[in-house]
Amino acid sequence: MAGYLPNCPEAVVALLATASIGAIWTCCSPESGPVSVIDRFSQVTPKVFIGVEGYRYGGKWFDRRGVIEEIRESIPSISTTIVTAAPESGRVAGAEDWVELGERSGRLVFEPLPFDHPLWILYTSGTTGLPKPVVHGHGGIILEHLKELSLHNDIRRGDRMFWYTSAGWMMWNYLLGSLLLGASVILFDGDPVHPDLGALWDLAERTRMTFFGAGAPYFGALSKSGFRPRDMDMSSLRGIGSTGSPLTSLSFEWLGSNVREDIWIASISGGTEVCTAFVGGNPTLPVTSGKIQCRSLGAAIAAYDVSGKPAVGQVGELVVTAPMPSMPLYLWGDQDGSRYIESYFWKFPGVWTHGDWIKIDRDGSCVIYGRSDATIKRKGVRAGTSEIYGVVESMREVLDSLVVDLELPDGSPFMPLFVVLRPGVFLDDPLRDRIRARVREELSPRLVPDEVVQIEQVPKTLNGKKVEVPVKRILMGTEADQAVSPSSLKNPEAIRFFADYRAKMERWG
Repeated sequence: MAGYLPNCPEAVVALLATASIGAIWTCCSPESGPVSVIDRFSQVTPKVFIGVEGYRYGGKWFDRRGVIEEIRESIPSISTTIVTAAPESGRVAGAEDWVELGERSGRLVFEPLPFDHPLWILYTSGTTGLPKPVVHGHGGIILEHLKELSLHNDIRRGDRMFWYTSAGWMMWNYLLGSLLLGASVILFDGDPVHPDLGALWDLAERTRMTFFGAGAPYFGALSKSGFRPRDMDMSSLRGIGSTGSPLTSLSFEWLGSNVREDIWIASISGGTEVCTAFVGGNPTLPVTSGKIQCRSLGAAIAAYDVSGKPAVGQVGELVVTAPMPSMPLYLWGDQDGSRYIESYFWKFPGVWTHGDWIKIDRDGSCVIYGRSDATIKRKGVRAGTSEIYGVVESMREVLDSLVVDLELPDGSPFMPLFVVLRPGVFLDDPLRDRIRARVREELSPRLVPDEVVQIEQVPKTLNGKKVEVPVKRILMGTEADQAVSPSSLKNPEAIRFFADYRAKMERWG
């Protein structure tokens, strides 16, 4: 069963119904274009396709009937199409109606299944080549989500769990794991800042939400907005969750000052490949600004140095040294397992290498420093890109940023920093100087960017992660369509800037 659905009750029902009979679920969110969806679904050849005729975002209606037709025509394995009705649009020809189908449904029957029976297929970002279809099993996911949500997110029976996510991001699957604990899930689909910045906080107050989760960029944007949810009733809220990218110290401080001083902040980091967190929260430990509290139970996480030895208190490769319950059963279509081995066990034999830099301190707290394949190495100083982002994005004028470390054809180093500024703010020489000074003072003179460039938006994957390595490849001379698949990007138009910038670099010599 393949879903093309927003974060709505129909999506939850469809997933649970699919799982109950032992079928396999997979989903993309409706803001994804047809190429992105076809790249994913065509690999797994679904028989049943359920789509939404349209969705609303930011007060605007987006008709998806044409996309549904294109997907259906492009994937011959689809034999049945179901659509959820939408009053703003007409019916899709030849498709079954969701409501009418529900009226014909019979008695529920739950199929007994083996522990490792496939449950769902998620997709990695796939910035180069087709996205990898990751298959998870029933037993592993149930064990992992029961453990992580109950012990690390402190979700209890009767709680009201919320995470701002699309139905195509692994955090949606993770959110639904709360149902295993007898909690209710709160669903929200649409623009999180429409009609104003208080949209999600109004929801929290109205529903008496107990746990509020969102991506770190959302909290980062609010921290510079002047918005104060402290004026609302947040007394029911026990915890705040953040993931997608490192939560900055500025965001930690904003949450503590503007939500509630005693609010527990659970910054977590994991991956689509395991549909859970490697490192995350612990309600029994103190919260330190800028840090993740601990490694997850049942996750043998270590930081390896270049020689493959554990490094405590030093930045190293995030590795998993023993199996986790929710590691993939396999990658769909990877008959001999070679793609799986090449993707995650390429660096240290028998040890999962995730591709992130991590530092694990002696007290067990952790810091994620960004992708290990996008490391900054300047004049003997090595840094994770997130260190630079944390400093630069703490400035009120800067909303987002991207940095890449290049080696030019003549062998000389060149590190440009690209910044997205607040509306009405423009990059002039005094602001450039202040950005450089902030990096020099808070990190190192050796990490000061060679150039600071204003851009409209940072290119990001469908999961909201910054696209660093493909941008680096483009600036080093790779054609944009070979460096990154547009269907893997949330904002593919953002990548064009860097091809133009490379052309300017060539003119400069």
